[in-house]
Amino acid sequence: MGTLADAALAAGGEVHGVITEALSDHEIAHPGLQRLDVVQTMHERKARMAEHSDAVLMLPGGFGTLEEFTEVVTWVQLGILDKPYGILNVEGFYDGFLGFLEHATDMGFIRPRQLEGLHVSDQVDELLDMLTGGVTG
Repeated sequence: MGTLADAALAAGGEVHGVITEALSDHEIAHPGLQRLDVVQTMHERKARMAEHSDAVLMLPGGFGTLEEFTEVVTWVQLGILDKPYGILNVEGFYDGFLGFLEHATDMGFIRPRQLEGLHVSDQVDELLDMLTGGVTG
């Protein structure tokens, strides 16, 4: 996350971070952010990030990344959130996950319409176009 924040800041972007108090006690908060919200719980962190986002984009990551992304997809399906969402599949990083989604759909655990809003690309510009309906920059 720090590398992304650094790149956004270097490009003149604005970065708004959200971290839990427990995590801020164990991690060094990024010193260059225009805004850093410290919240009590992970649920509050995820809700705050969703509230302040235009879209949700999953980059390569681990369990926390997967959990946060699938919660957002669930919120969209339940009508709690109305934001576009997508996966940046860098060098096929999420091929296995995408295969799982296909398998779960084939097995009847995911309805095909539930995947209609999922945008996937290995190209940043293409994915951003998908998420914004072709209205970027």
